[in-house]
Amino acid sequence: MSHNPDDLRVRRTRKLLRDALIELIEERGFDALTVGEIAQRAMVSRAAFYRYYQDKYDLVEKIFEDAIQTLTREIEPLRRDVFASFDAAHQPTSWAELFKLAEVMEEFTPEPWVKLFEHFEEYERFYRVMLGKKGSSWFSLKMREYLTEIASERLQAFIYYVNGKRVSGQRPLIEGLLPTLITAQLVDSITWWLESGRPYPARQIATYCFRLIFATIKEVSNWE
Repeated sequence: MSHNPDDLRVRRTRKLLRDALIELIEERGFDALTVGEIAQRAMVSRAAFYRYYQDKYDLVEKIFEDAIQTLTREIEPLRRDVFASFDAAHQPTSWAELFKLAEVMEEFTPEPWVKLFEHFEEYERFYRVMLGKKGSSWFSLKMREYLTEIASERLQAFIYYVNGKRVSGQRPLIEGLLPTLITAQLVDSITWWLESGRPYPARQIATYCFRLIFATIKEVSNWE
């Protein structure tokens, strides 16, 4: 099967620019970088850089978007399998009943969580430099905002799946604060794991984080 040489050239140029970005962040930090330095390290012209990206922030966003799209494709079938493991006939009508139904989840690590940490392992260099001391608070905030939105959607999806409607007793703390807490725990855990050289395998750290976050959900559900 033949390949379009232009497509290969585009992919090669983008990879060179992305690799150059990560190398330079490791050396100098994100804030100090210029487009010219990234292009020079990648051995491409500034015109070539601007052909694909608006600036260094756009370059980071495109890397993040591509990574998340790949993760979403891989994780969605696994998430459906987890939902399918619950018996909707229980019809919980309160948070207490919902957690009694879900307590079985504490006995294992859902595969979507394992896949999540395998994703961060696969893109380790990118996440480690961007979330670390030489990275950018702008990216950390962007990632937290994205994960908070996802956490909120997933919590509601879980509730609707097992009950077909909102579980009674919903409060602003659960709908607002809880996704923020989940995201903070997750991002800080990911950052520590990567900066520490991944001292635990992906499945093990996924298990620790899942149990911690599940315990947080149970605790917050009891708050007034």
